[in-house]
Amino acid sequence: MKALQNYQSGIELVTLAALWGASFMFMRVGSPEFGPFLFTALRTGIAALFLYFCLIKYQQTSALAGRWRQIFVVGALNTAIPFALFGYATLTLTAGTTSVINATTPMFGAIVAYFWLKDKLTLSATIGLIIGFIGVYLLVSENLHFGDSAGQSNSTNALVPTLAALLAAMCYGISANYTKKHFTGIKPLALAAGSQISATAILLPISLFFIPEKMPSSAAIGSVLLIGTICTGVAYILFFRLIAQLGPAKAISVTYLIPAFGILWGALFLDEKISLTMLLGGVVILIGVALTTGVIKRR
Repeated sequence: MKALQNYQSGIELVTLAALWGASFMFMRVGSPEFGPFLFTALRTGIAALFLYFCLIKYQQTSALAGRWRQIFVVGALNTAIPFALFGYATLTLTAGTTSVINATTPMFGAIVAYFWLKDKLTLSATIGLIIGFIGVYLLVSENLHFGDSAGQSNSTNALVPTLAALLAAMCYGISANYTKKHFTGIKPLALAAGSQISATAILLPISLFFIPEKMPSSAAIGSVLLIGTICTGVAYILFFRLIAQLGPAKAISVTYLIPAFGILWGALFLDEKISLTMLLGGVVILIGVALTTGVIKRR
């Protein structure tokens, strides 16, 4: 029976990675037509409705009472800001590249924990941070152009989008530590629903200033519906199940699988090219993350 449960958990873990990897593909399709702010507001709004109905079903709505100030902070740091930043990044970067940069989240979590929560940062972790950021440079080095010399177009410069994606990952790292400090006892489903609701409240007024001039295509509309329901709503449910079955430490290992699916979906459905430099950068980043989080240790 235990072997069967482990097998089912393994399937759910891969499924979750596939869904979260697909979210970068959907951002790549929908953000250019809706704009990052409106696309993200619609995404969080759809997810908020989905998760709130789940709260009602499991009778957990009372878990949000008296915690809205802290939940608002989580909604901003864990959803509104990073979702919008990744939406902006996908205007330039491929889905695969953005998904790999997302894997640096545990590295930023370790840095924030060191300065804020005074957690120890071992020598292995420090080396991992250096390796990870070298990997980020390798990942996007082909599209980095400093200055306008050699006739390079600013539209192909990946520097600002890369910084935006790294800032999004840093927000995730800050949010993880904030959640650890203030939400130890709250139900994960309630926290997720509350963060999506508060993120929608933040993003919706801003998005009204960025209404597209023409109606987005059916592909863009489909992408926002799928990313809201499946890649956000359903994915959170899967994540909660994995936390309950495997524990937080093993459930977070999904981080290592997301880049593989981000690259795969981008190549299959968006005809994104996979270069040797991109693969090398991705591998170096994952090695850095593994060292930082202690998955592998320096001998």
